[in-house]
Amino acid sequence: MQRLLEKLFHTYYKDIYRYLYSLTHDASLSEDLTSEAFLEAVKSIAAFRGESDVKTWLFSIARHKWIDNLRKKNRQAETEVLSELVGDFPAVDGGTELKGPEEQYLDKELLERVYALLEEEPERTRNIVKLRLEGYSFYEIAKTEKISESSARVIYFRTKEKIKASLEKEGLGRE
Repeated sequence: MQRLLEKLFHTYYKDIYRYLYSLTHDASLSEDLTSEAFLEAVKSIAAFRGESDVKTWLFSIARHKWIDNLRKKNRQAETEVLSELVGDFPAVDGGTELKGPEEQYLDKELLERVYALLEEEPERTRNIVKLRLEGYSFYEIAKTEKISESSARVIYFRTKEKIKASLEKEGLGRE
């Protein structure tokens, strides 16, 4: 079994790496995802039924690792941007403990209000903020919206400040 896994690794490592590099355009991330894909292959080799070519199976695992990475990146970016929009989300005691039901409800209410305020904005403004929530850089947003990078930053900043002001006026803002 060990030799089989070594043979798979040596045979397909470069192909899997190149595939992931074509998706990520990031050498370090591609190396990490390639390693994760082979680790997953080792864990699930017993489940491989041979219904497809081994190379196809490995590419499938690699693609899933890439997609998982994108999802994680998008969740992290959304959390960071929402935090910018509404401020910090302190724990109940100001420490690292989990929030109680009341605080969790308020956070949910707060996020719903942020999205409602965002829907009141012009389409381009909504798109800029939503693209930021999805983790896009201002450079990428500017290209998508066909505006300058600094315009994308200004529109985002002004919208952020407007949303914060509205939340504070409604008593929903955070310090």
